[in-house]
Amino acid sequence: MQAQAFSNKSAQLKPQDLLLLFKLIASSLKKARVIDISIDIGLSASETSQSLERLFRAKLIKENKRDVISSNAADFIIYGAKYTFPATLGPVLRGLPTAHSAKPLSSRLVVVESDKYIWPFTDGQERGQSIVPLYPSVPMAAKKDPKLYELLALFDALRIGRVREQKIAAEELKERISAHRATDD
Repeated sequence: MQAQAFSNKSAQLKPQDLLLLFKLIASSLKKARVIDISIDIGLSASETSQSLERLFRAKLIKENKRDVISSNAADFIIYGAKYTFPATLGPVLRGLPTAHSAKPLSSRLVVVESDKYIWPFTDGQERGQSIVPLYPSVPMAAKKDPKLYELLALFDALRIGRVREQKIAAEELKERISAHRATDD
């Protein structure tokens, strides 16, 4: 029996896939069109369709490509994604706060001015150590959707934070992903 050729290239997750996964967790998109999702997160419709397919192949979303498999998503986001998509630091710039400098962690932790993290963004009002966003459209997408913003900031806390910040971020992410599952059932 001849083995069927299979390319893993299309199955490898990309940063925009994680952005889309966070959008699916943040919002109820059961009836959303691909083009509407694309506009919300700053991807083309074809990129969004390809991302949905990769998320499905990775067993992070269901076959309908709108429902998140919460337990798989939580495991991947909390235990694997920070290694797959590590943070890259940049210079001190103006932008949108992220990690422990943004909600919800900023309300739970004392953050000194010299320890602020931001995504570079022309509309941003804060100065801090820049973190290259997971995907270039992250600041724009986060500004449009507060729930998405919080998920992305929590993920950055996993990627860049100290042990305590990572622990609190992981707890918050688990809680939010579980709450998403509860609204889907």
